[in-house]
Amino acid sequence: MPRSFTLSAWGNMMTKASEKAPIIYIVGATASGKTDLAIRLAKHLETEIISADSRYLYKELNIGTAKPTLEERGQISHHLIDVSSVQHIWSLGEYLKAVDPIIQSIHKQNKIAILVGGTGQYYRAIVEGWQPPELPPNPGLRSAIEVWGDKIGTDALHQKLALIDPSAAVNIDARNVRRTVRAWEVIFSTGNLFSEQRSRSESPYNTLTIGLDWDRESLYKRIDQRIDLMLDEGLLEEAQNLIDQGLADFVKKIGVIGYAESFAYLENEIDFDTCKMLIKRHTRQYVRRQANWFKPSDQSIHWFKATDPAYFEKMLSLIEENFAIRR
Repeated sequence: MPRSFTLSAWGNMMTKASEKAPIIYIVGATASGKTDLAIRLAKHLETEIISADSRYLYKELNIGTAKPTLEERGQISHHLIDVSSVQHIWSLGEYLKAVDPIIQSIHKQNKIAILVGGTGQYYRAIVEGWQPPELPPNPGLRSAIEVWGDKIGTDALHQKLALIDPSAAVNIDARNVRRTVRAWEVIFSTGNLFSEQRSRSESPYNTLTIGLDWDRESLYKRIDQRIDLMLDEGLLEEAQNLIDQGLADFVKKIGVIGYAESFAYLENEIDFDTCKMLIKRHTRQYVRRQANWFKPSDQSIHWFKATDPAYFEKMLSLIEENFAIRR
């Protein structure tokens, strides 16, 4: 039987207002099992889950993002899921402003918030204390950059960014047109590189980072199975509904894998087998980019082999030790 922590276990932990709020951050590649682990761990710790996945913010994107189901969300309190529309894309700054009050509220209840998600930018911003540039949007400039991108192609727009600011481009998916345009907007507005705009300060949180590790072959098999299931559960129907609502262009700008390929199939640009193949290929490419954020060599991440039958017990022991919990 796994050990169960009760609220009394946190009784003497970090009660001073000056103490940093403790968080457990679960990271790993897409399809690595982060959601299931977060729910299992939250039940043990009697706490709440905060999504750190940028795709989960948008209420219109469900099947294609592998968002936790309503049943899963009914088991444990979840935060920052379905809080916006694809017509209003959140910036990193908006996410950071939203997540802090939730973490602090959970902390005041003598609980440790569990953050879970594969959005590397969110992870680094939280654990490294990033301060995004306070530069308000410039609609006119942004529109001009979008027209430029339409003229030369979105891939070319990203390639030119890589020439000017390679540090920014390497962390922006070329399919994420919105982020590419924002990088150019900041560069043109300030005259400085986008990658140099953010400042860093000490993180306001006491973070324990846990990573789920799979060998690449097993992970790719899980990815393929997930994508097959998405298609069986109605990914194409969800994409068609987005087209019918006039939201396809908004989704394309975010660059969420699965939707652009589905749109191409529904618009008779590719056949079904090509659609499925591209979703799987692009997801594998995304996994390799995620590895830039969550490196196996990163000593601040405590990696656990997902195939180890005892990994959950070992994880609980690490949590006890890290937060000096007395049972």
